[in-house]
Amino acid sequence: MSENESYELLGFDNVLLPVGDLGEAVSFYERAGFAVAFRLDEAGIAGLKVGKETPGLLLRVEEELRHRPPLWGSARVWLEVRDARAAARALATAGVPPLDAPFSGATGWTVEFTDPWGNVVGFTDYSKRPELARTG
Repeated sequence: MSENESYELLGFDNVLLPVGDLGEAVSFYERAGFAVAFRLDEAGIAGLKVGKETPGLLLRVEEELRHRPPLWGSARVWLEVRDARAAARALATAGVPPLDAPFSGATGWTVEFTDPWGNVVGFTDYSKRPELARTG
């Protein structure tokens, strides 16, 4: 691409999370409160819904992972919820332990958890800055 050419970033498509076992991953994320948008076992992928948005989390089987975190560091994906502390309680009730207690930030509260393959997902709210929160 030359200096004079450009492209427009339109938005997120999906965020891919590598997993070692699709069935186990789908079960884990359902316990964490995600709805499955689609599942293609033959392709080793499953899409998880994130609110009313079309993009979501895409679980993709990486056979070499099995039950160990990847050799590379994992990114953190944070998703907006109405109340992160309530989400933390719901996660604990569902058997999904948080990495730590919910913590306060500039815009609100956040709780993070990890799946069996080391992917870190956070639920964050805008309770301190409601004007920045999604509506609806």
